[in-house]
Amino acid sequence: MQRKVVVITGSSDGIGAELARQLARVHGSNLGLCLAARNQEMLEQVAKQCRELGSDCLVVPTDVSDQEQCRQLINTTVAYFSRIDALINNAGKSAQALLSDVKDLSWYEDLMRVNFWGSVWCTHAALPYLLQSKGCIVAVSSLAGLIGVPGRNAYSATKFAMNGFFEALRAEVKEAGVSVTIAYPGVVATEIRYRGYNADGIAAGSSGLKEDEAMSVEECAGLIILGMEKRQRDVVMSVKGKLGRWLKLLLPGLVEKMALAALKQEVRPH
Repeated sequence: MQRKVVVITGSSDGIGAELARQLARVHGSNLGLCLAARNQEMLEQVAKQCRELGSDCLVVPTDVSDQEQCRQLINTTVAYFSRIDALINNAGKSAQALLSDVKDLSWYEDLMRVNFWGSVWCTHAALPYLLQSKGCIVAVSSLAGLIGVPGRNAYSATKFAMNGFFEALRAEVKEAGVSVTIAYPGVVATEIRYRGYNADGIAAGSSGLKEDEAMSVEECAGLIILGMEKRQRDVVMSVKGKLGRWLKLLLPGLVEKMALAALKQEVRPH
């Protein structure tokens, strides 16, 4: 069996790290992993765990907000493994702020470079190799990319942009045998919201969402992998998300109330 090669961005912790561990646990020595994120020390820790499970791991420190680093990530992967079978665009940054509280919008642009352009640049660089392998592309979006969430307008905008890009790309590459899976997690028990931007463009330090029903990172990663390996079009990860997707077409006002209810009281508009 030929070894499959998977590139995972944002794999130093959270969902990305768990994706790597679960893939290594299942595929062992039949898997080559390229782990990419900004923090090399944390990447090395994840790589060590995956190597102990039998997989070959390449660590490539990468800031996906830089186009050249995205290209270098793919070039380094191909130089080491000679192929790419799957690209999981998982790197992302969160944000929580009411537009009326934002004084400087420059961090909106930074957020778009990470969440949207990073996935576009990595995908563009990897596409020739994915066409050769008839491989898989995964875009880790968010339920906030299906339904605009108040207080998360910047984050929702980046995820809506991702969805449009990857839906169009799916149609472009389908006949060539490449699959595109878009994953839509809801609230997952990771640190992403604590590190995301607040209205001042600095780390929020807390989550603006109710997290009492947060999905575990293990369950989220498992659903993404299942969707990728089954070449599913979409992976919507909660009953509320699936319901909201359709209610948005029929009862948009109700969906807006549901979205507002997901915010903690202290961050709602007054």
